[in-house]
Amino acid sequence: MKKLYFVMALLIVVSMILTACGASAPTAADCTKKEVFCVGLVTDVGKVNDKSFNQSAWEGVQKAMADKNADVVQFIETADAKDYAKNIAQFGDAGYDVIVTVGFGLGEATAAAALTYPDIKFVGVDQFQAWPYTDDAADDVANLTGLNFPEDQAGFLVGALAAMMSESHVIGAVCGTDVVPPVWRYGEGYKAGAAYADGMNTTTTEVQVVYHSDVGFDKTFTDPEWGAQTAKAMMDNGADAVFGCGGLTGNGAITAAAQAGKYAIGVDADQFLTLPEAAPRMLSSAMKLIVPGVAELIAMAKDGSIESGNFVGSAGYAPFHDLDGSVSAEVKAAMEAINTGLLDGTITTGVSPAKP
Repeated sequence: MKKLYFVMALLIVVSMILTACGASAPTAADCTKKEVFCVGLVTDVGKVNDKSFNQSAWEGVQKAMADKNADVVQFIETADAKDYAKNIAQFGDAGYDVIVTVGFGLGEATAAAALTYPDIKFVGVDQFQAWPYTDDAADDVANLTGLNFPEDQAGFLVGALAAMMSESHVIGAVCGTDVVPPVWRYGEGYKAGAAYADGMNTTTTEVQVVYHSDVGFDKTFTDPEWGAQTAKAMMDNGADAVFGCGGLTGNGAITAAAQAGKYAIGVDADQFLTLPEAAPRMLSSAMKLIVPGVAELIAMAKDGSIESGNFVGSAGYAPFHDLDGSVSAEVKAAMEAINTGLLDGTITTGVSPAKP
């Protein structure tokens, strides 16, 4: 009997320990506590699993947690642009330490929220902050950092690649609205890169770039059907390589190209890894390294070293993966040389920061 009581008592103690351990795990309800570091992410219109822009930013937040620079991480998906401010406020009112907002469209709402919540650090992905370059100190927002990338360089790289790999000398790009400067830089960089490759190889490549600027922000990045139809029209016109740059819209174009046996080129992330339906024909992706950029800024926010203004991330192009054997040694060497030239400044894209 004593042995039975001992076993029961031991089980009770173990249960209490396990319960206590569970209770000690931080939750969103603990975000007002100084010792609990919380990071919230608000997507642009679209889903956090868009296999591109929003997803990369969320993976950056998750990396911050894996690196022990965050205790609680959560996201809110924006369904309508009118909800930007409301969604940001949910994290602000809950006492989060860092709020990451994703996309050019959230820029105005993010700046307003940074003024409303001065004790919270804000990271705006693809949100260039113009105020550090004005003479009026009153314009400064001390708790807001824009994470920006040289999309024109990434577009330039895959444009050059597409031109060098094209057998028909016709290539295309299906993009979101050109009202968004990063999208504009991708598309125009793609054109410039193809022209540069033509100059190297004395070829002439027809480049078709179509922006989905005929709809509102609620549709431009979430229209895979339009993306697929546009890509098919390009391929009917001879395009044998298609670059998709515009969230789900671009994904529709990439998938259509892959299904047609053409070269597909992804955007933002290495979409060979995130878009399996297109992976067998994924030649490369125009990459901006959003994951490490977001994670680094969160780490800096936690240790107090983050600075307001603008933080410039890195861009590049993804490996050739399954199509590596189709890319000649000459093309690979040319791509490495172009990338080196862009990095050291000996090659410039000539693309303006935003559509003139």
